[in-house]
Amino acid sequence: MASVPNNRFTQDEARRDADHVSFLKYRRYRWLWIAVILSIITALGYAFIDQDPRPNGGSWYGYTLGTIGLGLIVWLSLLGVRKRRISEGQWSLKAWTSAHVYLGLALIVVGTLHTGFHSITWNVHWLAYFLMLLVIFSGAYGLYVYAKLPTTLSAGRREMTRGDMLEELSTTDRQLDAAAQPLDREQADLVIAALGQDIFSGGAFGRLTGAYPGCKTARALSGFDENGSDTEQRVHRLLSQRADQLGLIRRNLRTKALLEVWLFIHIPATIALLAALLVHVLSVFYYW
Repeated sequence: MASVPNNRFTQDEARRDADHVSFLKYRRYRWLWIAVILSIITALGYAFIDQDPRPNGGSWYGYTLGTIGLGLIVWLSLLGVRKRRISEGQWSLKAWTSAHVYLGLALIVVGTLHTGFHSITWNVHWLAYFLMLLVIFSGAYGLYVYAKLPTTLSAGRREMTRGDMLEELSTTDRQLDAAAQPLDREQADLVIAALGQDIFSGGAFGRLTGAYPGCKTARALSGFDENGSDTEQRVHRLLSQRADQLGLIRRNLRTKALLEVWLFIHIPATIALLAALLVHVLSVFYYW
């Protein structure tokens, strides 16, 4: 009976994984085809319009592409608002997310053609362009991690919830504390330091990289001989078990951090992009 919640948890993970894939395939890749058609039309327009000098941000075609790009950026930035409203049908969240992904990628073509391939000048106009690329590529990274890492997260847990992992570690700690009682002062201090260390220590760097050079469990483990006395062998075995459990928890934390870290770039960059676009548009109309 104890396996039922874990099975249900695994089924929920699988369902979420399927959702990540299905919004990309929404209505037989409808929004992918729309994005491809938009990109082709804008590229052909740029290539075949008979204008000298070639179309750029200050030409009528450049203004057209700029208007399309601005409209797309503002609309795509509303996904966060859309997520707070639940509805079905043509503009369900799944449809909106699919459009968000593919039209966001099409913005690379629209935005680049809008610049007219002019040389880079460090001003607000190019700042808006580079912020747009940062938003798009950070979003692409977010798409990748949400499509791939949930499977890794589920597999790495061995069908255990975070509470299960912490409870298993707590049981090992109690056994380790009891087994370490006969040890001498120096060895006992190693175990006490390991048990007293916050298992979530290591900061953002540790969570993202999975590297914990200051791990006192690893240090304590190196201080015991697996071929020593019966007490040392038992403590060594329990420390090895604790190290494995910490590794499982830390891999879980790293995967979750990778799932979340892109938002700390994507959302602020989106806000900065909207601000830069406002200045970009106002300056264009001011000097028009």
